[in-house]
Amino acid sequence: MQSHFYAYHFAVANARPAWRWLLPLAVGCIALGSGSLQAQSVYRIVGPDGQVTFSDKPPTTPAIKVTPIDNALPAVAPVAPALPYELHQVVGKFPVTLYSSSNCAPCDSGRNLLATRGVPYSEKTITTAQDAEALQALSGSNAVPLLTIGAQHLSGFSASEWTQYLNVAGYPESSILPASYRQPPAAPLVTPDKPAIPSASPGAPEQPALPPVTVPAIGPANPAGIRF
Repeated sequence: MQSHFYAYHFAVANARPAWRWLLPLAVGCIALGSGSLQAQSVYRIVGPDGQVTFSDKPPTTPAIKVTPIDNALPAVAPVAPALPYELHQVVGKFPVTLYSSSNCAPCDSGRNLLATRGVPYSEKTITTAQDAEALQALSGSNAVPLLTIGAQHLSGFSASEWTQYLNVAGYPESSILPASYRQPPAAPLVTPDKPAIPSASPGAPEQPALPPVTVPAIGPANPAGIRF
């Protein structure tokens, strides 16, 4: 029994020096790790002879050119929220586009129906003569609102008709959009032409204007029955 007692104390006594070495080492590693996480300012220094150096301390000589370097992490661009799988599948097969104009009460009613139902859509505005011509080529009429669901055209607003076609296409009857979803802003149907760049010299020929943008038709305006 006495021999076991001495053997135990011998083991404890010999283990103590190991802890004395390991504890300062662990503390040093923690201090080193925490110091590396702290952001430091970096300066680009150009000396009188044009030599460029970098330092974490600004120089005291006023004649030297110093430029602070931003070493912060770049901001992450916001990512649009992903649509639920069911809705993503329907949007891929039958995308919805609303053609509208300003001061159009039926257009407002159409937007409200799509927003209440949670239908993702793109909106094209008809404000110029080019927009009206493109809409005429697209649907055979320049009347608004015009709703397209895939290749199906619905001219004018009718809550019952729009609802029926959205149901057949497979859009959910109530919104399942993420709370962070934001409707993309409306855009003109025809992108305005860029103004010609003025010539550098008076005698140089003028730059030709870009040709007008035409929108090809995407299918029959009103096929019989509900077809997509």
